[in-house]
Amino acid sequence: MSELQQHGLFDPLLADLSDRSRDEVLAAFSAVQYAAHPVAEVQLAGLRDVTLRRQVQKMLKLIGRTLVHVDGTHWTSGYLDEVAETLTAQGWQPLSAVDRAVLVLVLVHSVAIPRSEGILTGDSWKSARPTTVDELRTAKISSEDRRLALQRLRAAGLVQLAGDRSGGPSYVPGPQLQRLTPAARRRLQDQLILAAAPASPIAAAIRARTGSAPDTEQDSTGVS
Repeated sequence: MSELQQHGLFDPLLADLSDRSRDEVLAAFSAVQYAAHPVAEVQLAGLRDVTLRRQVQKMLKLIGRTLVHVDGTHWTSGYLDEVAETLTAQGWQPLSAVDRAVLVLVLVHSVAIPRSEGILTGDSWKSARPTTVDELRTAKISSEDRRLALQRLRAAGLVQLAGDRSGGPSYVPGPQLQRLTPAARRRLQDQLILAAAPASPIAAAIRARTGSAPDTEQDSTGVS
């Protein structure tokens, strides 16, 4: 916390705050930046209080990030949309091809297919439909590469084990996907549905809304 207080980048934003308000803003900033899961608003005054939360937002903007509201009661941080778009245009890709392939399979089976079938509704990555190991075997990836990819994705918080493991391990989206802004989340969800169920009514609605053909979608998300 003291390192943040001494950081010259934030000094102008913190200078006029009382000691207590400064501590609350810094606590909220650290929580949304570094907590593995979205933080409950009720836990921190820096998130509950609109004025203090505005200061947290200003701090995040200075480093290219923004507050992301999750489920109406929690907060986390993610890349600003314009920053994510710039990084994507520059070819930034933190995941290997194998890791991306395994992540996409989990998202398609746990989110895109249930959403295209009307089973999963709302704007969320939470899914009660885990991706099984058998479904992951459909990709042309060796079992060892798949195992290592799942380990890396779990460590990064991009996938997690489902609660019910009676039928063996299965996977659902991880908490880091909650860091996507609404615009980035919609783009990724649209792309997944177009890939998983291109002939579905939802896919047709997406193409009508975006004015794009199924093969023109580009990925410009900002997970971190």
